[in-house]
Amino acid sequence: MGSSEADSSTIADRHRSKHREATADIEFGAWIDGERRTDGPKRGVEDPVIGESIVGVPQCDAGDVDDAVDAAWDAFEGGWDGASVRDRSKRLFEWADALADHVEELTLLECLDCGKPISQARGEVEGAIDTLEFYASAVRAQRGSEVPAGDDLHLYTKQEPYGVVGQIVPWNYPLWAAAWKLGPALAAGNACVLKPAGDTPLSTIRAAQLSEGIFPGGVLNVLPGSGSEVGQAVAGHDDVRKISFTGSTGVGSGVMHAAADRVAPVTLELGGKSPFVVFPDADLDTVVQSVADGIFYSTGEICDAFSRALVHESIADEFTERFVEAAESYVLGDPLEEETTMGPLTSASQFETVTEYIETGKQEAELLCGGGTPDDPALAGGHYVEPTVFGGVTNDTTVGSEEIFGPVQTIQTFETYDEAIELANDTQYGLASGIGTESTSLVHQTADDLDAGLVYVNEYGPIMPDAPYGGFKQSGFGKDLGLEALDHYQRQKSVYVNLDEPEL
Repeated sequence: MGSSEADSSTIADRHRSKHREATADIEFGAWIDGERRTDGPKRGVEDPVIGESIVGVPQCDAGDVDDAVDAAWDAFEGGWDGASVRDRSKRLFEWADALADHVEELTLLECLDCGKPISQARGEVEGAIDTLEFYASAVRAQRGSEVPAGDDLHLYTKQEPYGVVGQIVPWNYPLWAAAWKLGPALAAGNACVLKPAGDTPLSTIRAAQLSEGIFPGGVLNVLPGSGSEVGQAVAGHDDVRKISFTGSTGVGSGVMHAAADRVAPVTLELGGKSPFVVFPDADLDTVVQSVADGIFYSTGEICDAFSRALVHESIADEFTERFVEAAESYVLGDPLEEETTMGPLTSASQFETVTEYIETGKQEAELLCGGGTPDDPALAGGHYVEPTVFGGVTNDTTVGSEEIFGPVQTIQTFETYDEAIELANDTQYGLASGIGTESTSLVHQTADDLDAGLVYVNEYGPIMPDAPYGGFKQSGFGKDLGLEALDHYQRQKSVYVNLDEPEL
């Protein structure tokens, strides 16, 4: 297992310096009605590399949610509802340009509070900008439809925004996930009330501040705070007409219940336990790295992680040997260093969760590599976990069935095609899946048979705004991304115009 060369004092000093650089002259807090709100009790946002606070962020409460929802409705009814598609598109492009001018600033914030390697953080900030630009373009291509009902009837459909929508995003992809929701919602003509995750709110707060002067006050509102206080208030608010949530299945179920009480529509992107099926003809040079990317990227804190490798028995030994070698090649270190390929877990609570799963796995299965924390004393203050691989796993084990949300891979074997599909689909989740094969026919047949909303072939990703993203079963319903997300943020209306015989 590699690690970057640095002592703990050097890392700590570097991070404290970057804390000051990243937060200098910036007041982090709520963004409500186009203004900063920085009063109230603060919560320190932890740097997971050194376990110290980056900056204190004021915590909103239910009263702030009321204020934001009122501001959003005032903005919507005060002119945003009448903004042309061209105007909305133009403003989204302007916001994307403002974020592009601050890529390195946003990247540093994302790196510090998430613990992501800086190259990954930069890619995700750029992905957020690309998402906004996609919806700025896509909304101008939307069309209604005419229904040929008869010569005496002109029947057509049109799309309208809901008004005020609520959005709750996770801690693992802070700014990118926010863009997935804000992009289509704003393009569709809604006003937004968004709650970022308490552990990683900084880049989203800063992005909202960079919208100043671009959107009318109240169109975009960001409220940091706890899920139990702010998240629950947003999900249950009588004047929020639609909710979009990304997070755990348990919390998503609660959001759905809250919205159901007022019959509000919900989009849910929830957990996963994604399989990658490796067939005998797979190109292992490609597939081994693809599966590794799918579980070790972002320290495994990804909802569509390839956490289950299902490998044909004829190549299982070779795959396992190569995969363990790939796992051990990751460089754990300071995320601020470009050579670091794996950072810490994002929070102390997630570190505790993942290490508990690893200890359980040691009792249930065969530990093939990892399973501990790095030996490097320079990393002792952070929430680091080694890339971990288990063999001898079955679907009825804890590590084989439950979402771990960390860099923990399991390897299982299969003999027949039917067995592979049965193992892959034997899960409560259905977010993502992968296929390793050189056979075009096998790709299409397997893609049909896998019970998941996403299918990756011989690779992990890319995730593009052009295509819908979402899962089946307890992985949720509805879609982020794609033109479908625009539809989810609009209501469709049918208009019947009865025509009389023309008279002169």
